[in-house]
Amino acid sequence: MHIEQQLAWASCTNPFSKLGKFETPQGQRICVWRPDATLVELSLADSEVVLGRLEPDQEPGLFEGTFSELQDDMLYCLHVHYQDRVEKHLDPYQFKTQAFSAVHFIDHQPANLYQQGGAQVITLDGGHQAIRFCVFAPNASAVSVIGDFNRWDGRLHPLEKTQIGYWVLVMPEVVAGDRYKFQIKDGCGNTLPHKADPLGYQAEQYPSHASVVYDHNEYQWQDESWMAQRGYDKYHQPMSIYEVHLGSWRKPDDERRYLSYHELADTLVPYAVDMGYTHLELMPVSEFPFDGSWGYQPVGMFAPTSRFGTPDDFKYFVDKCHQSGLGVIIDWVPAHFPEDGHGLARFDGSHVYEYDDPRRGWHPDWNSCIYDFGKDSVRQFLVANALFWLDKFHIDGLRVDAVASMLYLDYSRNEGEWIPNVDGGNQNYEAISLLRWMNEEVYRHFPDAMTIAEESTSFAGVSRPVSSGGLGFGFKWNMGWMHDSLSYMSKDPAYRAHHHGQLTFSMVYAYDENFVLPLSHDEVVHGKGSLLEKMPGDEWQAAANLRTYAAYMFGHPGKKLNFMGNELAQFKEWNHDTSLDWHLLEYPKHQGIQHLYRTLNRLYRQHPALYELDHDHTGFSWIDLSNSGQSVVSFIRHNKKRTQQICVISNMTATPYENFRIGVESDKDYTLLLNTDDECFWGSGYAVSTKARAQSVPWNNLPHSIEVTLPPLATVYWICE
Repeated sequence: MHIEQQLAWASCTNPFSKLGKFETPQGQRICVWRPDATLVELSLADSEVVLGRLEPDQEPGLFEGTFSELQDDMLYCLHVHYQDRVEKHLDPYQFKTQAFSAVHFIDHQPANLYQQGGAQVITLDGGHQAIRFCVFAPNASAVSVIGDFNRWDGRLHPLEKTQIGYWVLVMPEVVAGDRYKFQIKDGCGNTLPHKADPLGYQAEQYPSHASVVYDHNEYQWQDESWMAQRGYDKYHQPMSIYEVHLGSWRKPDDERRYLSYHELADTLVPYAVDMGYTHLELMPVSEFPFDGSWGYQPVGMFAPTSRFGTPDDFKYFVDKCHQSGLGVIIDWVPAHFPEDGHGLARFDGSHVYEYDDPRRGWHPDWNSCIYDFGKDSVRQFLVANALFWLDKFHIDGLRVDAVASMLYLDYSRNEGEWIPNVDGGNQNYEAISLLRWMNEEVYRHFPDAMTIAEESTSFAGVSRPVSSGGLGFGFKWNMGWMHDSLSYMSKDPAYRAHHHGQLTFSMVYAYDENFVLPLSHDEVVHGKGSLLEKMPGDEWQAAANLRTYAAYMFGHPGKKLNFMGNELAQFKEWNHDTSLDWHLLEYPKHQGIQHLYRTLNRLYRQHPALYELDHDHTGFSWIDLSNSGQSVVSFIRHNKKRTQQICVISNMTATPYENFRIGVESDKDYTLLLNTDDECFWGSGYAVSTKARAQSVPWNNLPHSIEVTLPPLATVYWICE
């Protein structure tokens, strides 16, 4: 098929060979493709004076002309006449050099991908603004850019294929805010569903799912102070994370829309600050098509979801967090992606992003595609995306979702449904390599940021440096602690004596990783019930169990994460379609539990013994780990200088204990720092003393001891400084 026919059939691979400007002895020959045009005239870019007309070619839609007065370095405009209108354009095909600059070293560094690919705002000679399109579709037979600027006509603007599989074109007069997609034909010439830009910075919702041109240089950040100081040592600082689903944290009164990023900045940010949290963790904000996926089936990995506003609006939200002293962590999903037609699946008709064999490329749990972690282009895409959020949106950390599903080839698969690695084992060496590379790149370019793994197995060294054979994450969720402790708390206190080890076992491995203790959204959905619902007993006992557990969590080594609504003691489990039950705060019980969480965050941040040595065994010592008969667990937390000791004692029964003796290290005075049974927390107000003098009575293998009262179903903190 001749190139003229290829243009007519939107099947052209190399339009620059025919279209644009070509030097001849008679002058510059201009060839233009404008199907449906009746006349094409030419002028200099900054002039309305027509130099002449281009003559129609034998192939309808092609126009050619030679202009002796047009110099090689001059830009020209086309005046395109149609039956009902005249359009004036800078010819895109005169910018061949600028188009090919999109792929200069694009595959040399991960960040080059989002700095050069996608739809980039550039400045041409003479100060003209343009958008440079660059999309990876190595096995396509043709790619065109379509959008509002060309009436979504795939014939008009074919892209040029480069040797490394990228397709490029510079489009003058396309501006930020214009919608676009790519029309792609597979290797056999079949037209695929219109594809959104894999590197699109902004996207529309259903039904268009179009990408939107966006300029990252427009927003003016105001968080210089935060960015300058955020390099502090996170391992020895307090970290209390509030996990939030932006769509259901709070809804407007009519419940028919979402709060915008600006509204969330005005409501969520001050609330989190008042509650004493140090960080917000946002469930995935990368664009996703289906509300019910909560963001865990992302399509637009480089675009914050437009449900709540524009990318500038999301930057404003992050900015306000930083100005208020809140860090921002986002859930990042590199494990899988959905099959939606406008997305990455079979992007150019072939498996560009996913493994081609369903035994590796299809996720049975989530009915989604699995990235091909061994393919260089995919690896760059994912690592670039991690860097992108830290760079362009000043994000402070990435919590990486579903790491276990990436690490194991047989994850959630039966025998015969997976392919072993080259050594016959079940570890995905390609995913392991990718995660190590991602972490190395993140900490090399953004040493003041952090990565957190949601990893549910005993894979060794998840939060250990790559140089030591680890995966290189900064932190890991302690799923074992979460499951064991929730299982224990769900049992009637009468039976807890037989399950005491579920509370104490976590300390056997507490320092194997840099742990975050999570009570996440996964524990309050799909019939699991709310945190309050998990607690046994009548109304008072359930609330008391929740208070006891919350304080036990804040005393236990490890950074903290609580899902929104835990602090409200919601009755019902989380529903992404409705707001949290804020009306519960009309009642003293829920006010009291919210006040406890606020108090715990304040005490946690004020007392180094509770956070400085979260990841060092010298910061923890048991008082009594074996008192299963009374279901009492007790331990001491130390600060670095060992000038502060906090004794954490949890009575997991409804029986109060008077004159309860516990061993202590110092012979000084001890002060009651926290009592979860206090009436201000909707406790019973059982009478307790607030001072205790250490006695020279050895107890619990410690040189001194104090006598205290343990209220029913309560955790108490006693401090010695």
